[in-house]
Amino acid sequence: MEKLTELIFNDMKPALGVTEPGAIAFAASKAVSFTKGNVEEVSVEMNSGMYKNAFTCGIPNSDEVGNIFAAALGVIAGNPEKGLESLADVTEEDNRKAEKLVKEGRVKVKLSGISSDIFIEATVKTETDICVVTIKDTHTNIVKISLNGKTVFEKADEKKENEGEEIPLIHKYTLKEIIDYAKNVDIEEIKFIKKAFEVNMELFNEGLKSSKSTFIHQLFKMNGEKIFSDDVLKTAQLLCNGAIEARVIGLDKPAMSITGSGAHGIIAVMPLLAEQKVKNLSEEILLRGAALSYLVCMYIKEYSGRLSAFCGCGIAAGTGMACALVLMRNGSYEEMSHTINNMASSITGMICDGGNQGCTMKGIAATDTAFRSVEFAMNGVYIYNVHGINGNTPEETMRNMGLIASPGMTGTEKTIVEIFENKIK
Repeated sequence: MEKLTELIFNDMKPALGVTEPGAIAFAASKAVSFTKGNVEEVSVEMNSGMYKNAFTCGIPNSDEVGNIFAAALGVIAGNPEKGLESLADVTEEDNRKAEKLVKEGRVKVKLSGISSDIFIEATVKTETDICVVTIKDTHTNIVKISLNGKTVFEKADEKKENEGEEIPLIHKYTLKEIIDYAKNVDIEEIKFIKKAFEVNMELFNEGLKSSKSTFIHQLFKMNGEKIFSDDVLKTAQLLCNGAIEARVIGLDKPAMSITGSGAHGIIAVMPLLAEQKVKNLSEEILLRGAALSYLVCMYIKEYSGRLSAFCGCGIAAGTGMACALVLMRNGSYEEMSHTINNMASSITGMICDGGNQGCTMKGIAATDTAFRSVEFAMNGVYIYNVHGINGNTPEETMRNMGLIASPGMTGTEKTIVEIFENKIK
């Protein structure tokens, strides 16, 4: 298996609901699994990205939202063996127990600092035990577990060990090399990507039949009450943003995540399905496009950080999806580079104010911008390298896009979190 194939394979994971509440619930459920007796207190510290993304986010199998309730459900009914799908088996009785825990003031969340690096520390205190679970860098990467003051599990901080020594694998490739991989990798090697479309379509269909969703029904109406119409952009908007809405309101179906985010995974590939179906293209070109989209998304995200104040779903995944559209339309390397310039010069800087229904509108903006960026670029219309944050190469441009998020928008992140905290005072 080629290294880039392994990179995609290892990163693609199903995630139930928005990833951040899932990660919070996972951490809390892991902590409580080491304890005995009734839960007396739950405390979760997290970085600003985690705090922000889960703040008003829908939770699977619940009508509640937010990080406090996610932590409460994690200790009541979470299954740590299911990772980001730890809340898959929640019942109405579990919701009542979690609500009681919250109302009694026994669940608390704290902001650990302003950072794009993932950090969660869940502490569960019972009648007899205190367990602390620490997660860093990725949503389920447990680096330490302590029980009653004694360390029962610990692993090296790989990020610190490799700091200054090893550049991320994806950054060892140029855009040309990534395109060459996407065009020529053995198709059998990337057939596993089909699962992403299957998982995301199940989520979309759940949204289409739900009375809790709103945008998907309007998008369906705008597409002539068809899932696949003759209009590729309207179909792409429906598939992509119907699935995003279903995810952020907490419907009980997972999304296939990439770079730790279900919305990234949806935007990266669902508009490509519209392109393939409406234009009657082969499954092979769909899978090759998806592989390219994922890798371009990863390229930008390695600079921006997994969680930041900019909408990586729209900017990183949207740019990946736009590049894939160029590939699926038999565009050239130059046209793809120009498409990246158009994306960088338009929606870079779109804020992320958490996982909520606003993600649907951001997805609509990103999808529209991607399709128009491609159409402009493939007709010789693009923003020149000399302008704005565009670099001399597509690699420089993608790096600059990521730097706008981190360290560029650290102050924006702080302001967003302060707005949130003022809302609950």
